[in-house]
Amino acid sequence: MGLFEKVRAEFIDIIEWLDPSQDTIAYRFERFQNEIKMGAQLTVRPGQVAILVGEGQVADVYEPGRHRLETQNMPVLTTLMGWKYGFNSPFKAEVYFFNTKVFTNLKWGTANPITIRDPELGPVRLRAYGTYTMRVSDARILLEQLISTDGLFQTDEISDHLRNMIVSAFASWVGQDQTPLFDLAANYQVMGEQVRDAMQPNMQQFGLELRQLLIENISLPPEVEAALDKRASIGILGNMQQYTQYQAANAIEQSAKNPAGASPGLDLGVGIAMGQQIANAMNPRAAAAHSAELTSKPTPPVSPGPAAPPPPMPISSWYITRGGQNFGPYSQEQLLTNGLTAQSNVWKQGMAGWQPAHTVPELQSLLSSVPPPPPGN
Repeated sequence: MGLFEKVRAEFIDIIEWLDPSQDTIAYRFERFQNEIKMGAQLTVRPGQVAILVGEGQVADVYEPGRHRLETQNMPVLTTLMGWKYGFNSPFKAEVYFFNTKVFTNLKWGTANPITIRDPELGPVRLRAYGTYTMRVSDARILLEQLISTDGLFQTDEISDHLRNMIVSAFASWVGQDQTPLFDLAANYQVMGEQVRDAMQPNMQQFGLELRQLLIENISLPPEVEAALDKRASIGILGNMQQYTQYQAANAIEQSAKNPAGASPGLDLGVGIAMGQQIANAMNPRAAAAHSAELTSKPTPPVSPGPAAPPPPMPISSWYITRGGQNFGPYSQEQLLTNGLTAQSNVWKQGMAGWQPAHTVPELQSLLSSVPPPPPGN
């Protein structure tokens, strides 16, 4: 090789791009006055695409590999430049490199709550957030629609717009799907796929592809979450009687630990209740008999007058007052033998209160059979 060829080889252009940032979508290769030597070596690595722009138009698109820039393999650029003298002089053109890898861990979320109508809870406000991944699907469209002459185009320049698109698509899906709020967590994956599919046409307009959309959480306002927690707590407690006994046992334990601050009334009440529980536990037959006696034995009214209505009793049972005391129950035939007079106060189930016997229609025939008092009385 002669000296001239060696010197000429030293000045051969090498056009390549290594991305250390990991978040750059497109980069314009910098060259003084955009002059590129004829025969320059263009290296496009895996996960990249290069576009040559001349005279303000896209000249050629280069896939991964090594390319020599000459008139033989740049027919489009040759037509644009209109070279006439061997095409061996440097030419002015711009080279844009595009990352076609998948950009991951991009964030999205609702800036304000979204109001929906839940089938079970009614109108509720919810927030949601998650991550998404995307890649460049058509570098030429991306260059024409978003990048233009931007020499360094990174993910943060489009992430706000993509986030707004995702939130809008998410709100539309949640509002139309009518999935109950309690079932949303079980449908995160399906929901993410459906929202992603709905967004693809809009993404393709920019030469991008939404590869994956993940929903990490859908949350409610704090006050609604607190109400749901209380509702769940009640369901978890189950048997309220057992829970009350458990609380009473805890109160006794706390009282024993702090005798000076204990409440005598509370200790007495809890002690009586616990004593009854222990007695029932020791003698289950007596407890069952006592319970049956309480439920089967009728309780007579306290006294005539404007007192509370007496407890329900058998329809055939009558009660009578005599000497300021209540007696009964008696059948209607037993009333006369137990001192019934027209002025006696009587009561049975179904009556609003105590009434004089002579005002009760059912007892008129009975009272008519009472002989008159002896003469002189």
